[in-house]
Amino acid sequence: MFSITNSTIYKNQRVAVFIDVQNLYHSARAIYQKRVNFKELLDVTVGQRKLIRAFAYVVRTKTGEEKPFFEALEKLGIEMRIKDLQEYYGGMKKADWDVGIAVDAIKTSQIVDAIVIASGDGDYIPLVEYLKNQGRRVEVIAFGRSTSAKLREIADEFIDLDENPKKYLLK
Repeated sequence: MFSITNSTIYKNQRVAVFIDVQNLYHSARAIYQKRVNFKELLDVTVGQRKLIRAFAYVVRTKTGEEKPFFEALEKLGIEMRIKDLQEYYGGMKKADWDVGIAVDAIKTSQIVDAIVIASGDGDYIPLVEYLKNQGRRVEVIAFGRSTSAKLREIADEFIDLDENPKKYLLK
């Protein structure tokens, strides 16, 4: 279990948080039929450290029903990265943020000591390896049941939202 008192966590650490909203949303819905409490997630990942930047990677639909959610994230001080949902012939829909998150994390890593990736997606394994090779502490926070085993293994710290779902889910 993650602990703010962990000896590798220091109050003066500068931290950036990258939230793969779709990954967490779908995991919470599939496992618990609930929504993620992003305020609690941000509070726990930052702890006593200095938050430099927090980004949420979201998808905008044609209906705009997600607008209140986007506004709630912005009120928490989270910067939005918005991509329009792509709809393809035949009904397939796609909105993948993996490359965008990786690019932002690499760029931001120059000004922080620790990077938190809020996603269980194994596609981030090369990113975690790169950031660690650059001397950055990399933490992953996600639902353990839907997180890549290799991603859990290579992160400096894995925070399992499944260990206390009531804390991280909205009622």
